[in-house]
Amino acid sequence: MNWTELKSEEQINQIREESKTQPVLIFKHSTRCAISRATLNRMERNSTLETIKAYYLDLISYRNISNQIADSFGIEHESPQVLIIQDGKPVYVRSHLAINVDDIQRAALAKN
Repeated sequence: MNWTELKSEEQINQIREESKTQPVLIFKHSTRCAISRATLNRMERNSTLETIKAYYLDLISYRNISNQIADSFGIEHESPQVLIIQDGKPVYVRSHLAINVDDIQRAALAKN
């Protein structure tokens, strides 16, 4: 995966704009959580996700950004958490063991 670090609230607006032309993935990672680490490893080992624009959020360091994501996209904060944003809104939101690489790929390729 080619991650872009998510470190500022301004990037949330950038993601919303980018999602108008391509699906954008946000991975909210807890660096203290074994489930989150395993999810990150699964995603990084799967080459089919390499074509998706992907943002990585260290939510321990940037909890305020995680809260802003929840507010901006009308979702509940969880971690680990994966979102696919298309046309400015979340089309796939999963957390913990419900995160599935094949489902992420399908959601990113689906047309609304």
